[in-house]
Amino acid sequence: MKSFQLNWVVEEGGVLLRDFFKEKTVSRSALTDIKYNGGKIMVNNKEVTVRSILQKGDKVRLVFPPESHSLSMQEEMIPLDIVYEDEHCLVLNKQPYIPSIPSRLHPKGTIANGLLFYYRKQGIDRTVHIVTRLDKDTSGLMLIAKHRYSHSLFSLQHQQKQVKRTYYAMVHGEIEKDFDVIDSPIARKEGSIIERCIHPDGQHAVTYYKVVKRFHDRSFVQLALDTGRTHQIRVHMSSMGHPLLGDTLYGGEKTKILRQALHSKSLQFFHPILEKTLYFETDIPDDIKYLL
Repeated sequence: MKSFQLNWVVEEGGVLLRDFFKEKTVSRSALTDIKYNGGKIMVNNKEVTVRSILQKGDKVRLVFPPESHSLSMQEEMIPLDIVYEDEHCLVLNKQPYIPSIPSRLHPKGTIANGLLFYYRKQGIDRTVHIVTRLDKDTSGLMLIAKHRYSHSLFSLQHQQKQVKRTYYAMVHGEIEKDFDVIDSPIARKEGSIIERCIHPDGQHAVTYYKVVKRFHDRSFVQLALDTGRTHQIRVHMSSMGHPLLGDTLYGGEKTKILRQALHSKSLQFFHPILEKTLYFETDIPDDIKYLL
């Protein structure tokens, strides 16, 4: 199986290796994991400690230990629509009706199960690191990190709102305003492990929407998130009196579509290792196109 490693050539001497790694955003926990779980810290092909002093032109190599996944999560041959892939991440177009990760209600048949199978076939010794998760019935683009190091970098970007996603949804009723901002805190609904609601003691949540097209009984909207709360779009649109078509949990009806009419259409992020911005876009699926 392929072990993941990072390689650098030192441009400026007299620097402690520990400080060099800090500059490269390699965390202390990652270095501890490498030290005690079978990884290697090398300079000029010799194993060293982080107390080593680097010289200009030194070749630094960091070999990460093998990653293991929970024994409760099984590999499954699940079709994956991979839009982009490199050594550090992949972007896939998730089909509806499939969960992102296993749960008590859905222990199998998830994107994560399919990724484990795909990794083994590719000879990649990793566990699953999902950066942007989607609800089971939501379709569209997801960002997956392929190792611990890229996961930490992408997660930091996500927390700093640098991972940009655009959604499209069909909602009940004609929305009056062409565009607006919904700024309402979201909390778990009392007595439910799934449902969320607007609550003054909830987590800060901000959604931007723009009406793309109006029909006599529904509106097609473009949405962007300033925060990433569970069910955020679904809860916010329902709170306006415009639940998503198909979203029976939040007041929608399944007369014209069998799942919430929500699609993650575009994804943009800065690739911290390739040092360039990547942008991806996918088609709206047929069941939402039908509503148009």
